[in-house]
Amino acid sequence: MTKPAAPTTGGSVALSDLVAFDLYAATLAVTRAYRTALIGLGLTYPQYLVMVALWQHAPRTVTELGEPLGLDSGTLSPLLKRLEAAGLVTRRRRTDDERTVEITPTAKGRALERPASKVPVEMKAVMGITADEEKRLRVLLRKLTGALGKGA
Repeated sequence: MTKPAAPTTGGSVALSDLVAFDLYAATLAVTRAYRTALIGLGLTYPQYLVMVALWQHAPRTVTELGEPLGLDSGTLSPLLKRLEAAGLVTRRRRTDDERTVEITPTAKGRALERPASKVPVEMKAVMGITADEEKRLRVLLRKLTGALGKGA
């Protein structure tokens, strides 16, 4: 007696049909390009994002810092420890609430702000998209992020 054939879905899926794959490939390419741009600053891409957030507003608590970055304290804490070990930030517990840790850039961390301001300009030059395309891309990515965030 022969076994029944396994059910099929009517065809296989190709990577080129997956939007998620295009996002993944683009993320890898962008991160690789940032790695090159950030090497002179001695920062990884996640460290750069943390520093950008701190240059915008500091001090920030770990929770306040993690919110716009989409990172929880378990992910953010080791990253902050490395930034502290490099002398770029200080981590201090609040005196009014010992459970809350505030992050502040040091003078050395602040000194990176000026050279780091060239990174977005460098990245725009290598991305190969126009300003209008970049604007449309941002709108679509934020729409996607918002839609997916609602289900989380």
